Amino acid sequence: MDQRDLDVLDEIQRRVLWLATRIVDAANHDRGAGDGVKVGGHQASSASLVTAMTALWFAHLNAEDRVAVKPHASPVFHAIQYLLGNLDRSYLPRLRARGGLQSYPSRTKDPDEVDFSTGSVGLGAAAPLFAAVTRRYVDAHFGARPHSRFVALIGDAELDEGNIWEAVADPATTGLGNVMWVVDFNRQSLDRVVPGVRIDQWRGQFEAAGWHVVEVKYGRRLAEAYDRPGGAALRNWIDAMPNEQYQSLFGLTGPALRKQFLDGAPEGIAALIADVSDADLGPLVTDLGGHDLAALLDAYAQCDAVTDRPSVVFAYTVKGWGLPIAGNPRNHSALLTSEQVDALRAAQGLTRDTEWDRLDPASPAGIRAGQRREALSRAPRERALGVTVPQATNVRANKPISTQEVFGRVLVDLARDPQVGRYLVTTAPDVATSTNLAGFINKTGVFAPTAQRSWSEDRMLRWTESPEGQHIELGISEMNLFLLLGQLGLAWDLSGQPLLPVGTVYDPFVLRGLDAFLYGTYSGARFVVAGTPSGVTLAPEGGAHQSTITASVGLELPGVTFVEPAYAASLDWLLCDAFGHMAGTVRPTTTAVPAEDGAYYFRLSTRPVDQAPFEAARARLGDAVLRRQVLAGAYRLVDAHQAYPHLADAPTVQLAASGAVLPEVLAAAAELADEGVAAHVVDVTSLDRLYRAWQRTLRQGVRTATVPSVPGALRSAFADRVPVVTVHDAASHAMAWLGSAVGASAVPLGVDEFGQSGSVHDLYDLHDLLPGSIVNAALAALSLR
Repeated sequence: MDQRDLDVLDEIQRRVLWLATRIVDAANHDRGAGDGVKVGGHQASSASLVTAMTALWFAHLNAEDRVAVKPHASPVFHAIQYLLGNLDRSYLPRLRARGGLQSYPSRTKDPDEVDFSTGSVGLGAAAPLFAAVTRRYVDAHFGARPHSRFVALIGDAELDEGNIWEAVADPATTGLGNVMWVVDFNRQSLDRVVPGVRIDQWRGQFEAAGWHVVEVKYGRRLAEAYDRPGGAALRNWIDAMPNEQYQSLFGLTGPALRKQFLDGAPEGIAALIADVSDADLGPLVTDLGGHDLAALLDAYAQCDAVTDRPSVVFAYTVKGWGLPIAGNPRNHSALLTSEQVDALRAAQGLTRDTEWDRLDPASPAGIRAGQRREALSRAPRERALGVTVPQATNVRANKPISTQEVFGRVLVDLARDPQVGRYLVTTAPDVATSTNLAGFINKTGVFAPTAQRSWSEDRMLRWTESPEGQHIELGISEMNLFLLLGQLGLAWDLSGQPLLPVGTVYDPFVLRGLDAFLYGTYSGARFVVAGTPSGVTLAPEGGAHQSTITASVGLELPGVTFVEPAYAASLDWLLCDAFGHMAGTVRPTTTAVPAEDGAYYFRLSTRPVDQAPFEAARARLGDAVLRRQVLAGAYRLVDAHQAYPHLADAPTVQLAASGAVLPEVLAAAAELADEGVAAHVVDVTSLDRLYRAWQRTLRQGVRTATVPSVPGALRSAFADRVPVVTVHDAASHAMAWLGSAVGASAVPLGVDEFGQSGSVHDLYDLHDLLPGSIVNAALAALSLR
């Protein structure tokens, strides 16, 4: 790239710097929120990446490339999109406003096209890595897509996040030559200038994981100075200077800067810079490579040339580059004063009337922006898979069986389906066999970029690794599991191929990956995750392996449908329905089951459960009605007035439960019948769908000032307004709202303490989940009327 092109890029980056700075300034000084809470923003953290991002969007990227932008550089991203013509001017003053630009880049909420949501530091950095894993899988199974580079722009402080190194070290992410991370190496964190520079440590960690490492430390001025006589000594001093001392130079000028620079310098350094004027000394000694367009473009080209492994570029920058707060140790959330903004505007040759203008389309910079807009334009992607998922596989269960086993069987049956099977892809963090994916793996194999020789034979598990495999095995990292699921669930967009991703994990360890779980769902990813086994029903494993709050997590996470069935056929229906929604072929047939677009969390158990009660309900209600109610979230498993006609006028209570505790609830209902109490048993298959149905009617009533109606799902399952006992192998509050929903007194039973080792009976006794406790709770509920 010749000097004229670099001059054009420099003009563009100056305008990007202005717009990014003004976007934050306008949010804080032009728009009054009126609530006393500051709007905030990150002018300094944006400025440090202006050069790197200008070089990418205006000289390097192609339309097929995908980029994750450091959270605090959101204003730079939007400024670039505006200059490219992809964002309406009206959004620029609306950073962090309702309906405006988000605080951090968001796939689902920003008005311009964002490839990867960022915000929870470390996750946006790793997401492109797993998007590249997904692309490698898609290319192997469905034919090569147009070549894409997966780029992450990350802050150096993000390298403190453990999930970064879990992602870098996982065998599934090796050999991805289309991945480049650009580290904004400004050596400042939120609170301080970071003492010491950890580049040697980080370089070593990346290289040990097989990455290609590039450092862009110095700009052209310093590079030329180093080539002159005595230049090596100058370089050695700048390299050896404490980081805090070097950063302090950015706030100084003239003799004060010279004095600070020479403080502690070896003999002879003063003579080397004696012929450099005070005016030129600052630009020389603070000339960092992360603000040199040519150096950055050369680094990007070096990464493109390495095609057998991921690359990382350490771009040395200054936080607040080009601004009067550059290098200030407290500049993280600092805002320029109105006077400083006025001066910056004037330096750009802009006025109040022209400050939001795009580049003159007839100027070299404007022509460049127009060319890049054309080069980066993308065709719309299709979200729907376009296949019909069967309503059920009709899994057979003639004896007591666990939902974990049924889950594995349904996946195997779906893998045989000629329409659906090829789109299924499973993944697990080294728990595939213990979460019942062995049958699926035996049928489809394990994915590997190249065929691997198997050195041992296992008649129970054929661990055949090849490009045709449909299971991606991960190391023991729940964060990586959810990051990969999130990217598999966005393959329709990022790789042009919708998939049906499935992950399995021990339910207690859903919490280990919760941040990445939330990240995937906030990004709008579609996937199924099965947490199994769950609850204190995993009795001998002890308290540390017994999940109690995961049901609440599933219920409360937006973009997630939480499901906890007890019986084989209901799990079959619910899982096929989830895949139908993910494939885009299921349409709601009733307001009880609205259209869903997101992830599904199945909380499963290893406890075998007798299927006879479900079959009895099936005979009573018929498949069509029962399936509709199961999908809506709840159905009456036992109708006490039909099961015990002599109790038609007896006191009545409703026992509501999910999952593995249904046998105890059924036994309690039988005991209550012996005591002259009619106990309906309600199997709650999806607390989530049931709760959402209730909330929809409440909110409709609130917003229209009308009396809320009772949603159909609740009306059919809880036909009588009588006391409720909720029973759950989870924290009791997860189901406690049912009393309010049906307008009756309620007694919630559940697991509200850490468990311990023992038998299922022992632990159910400890947490009041045995039939006797449920009977007592029912009598207590009746007494509360």
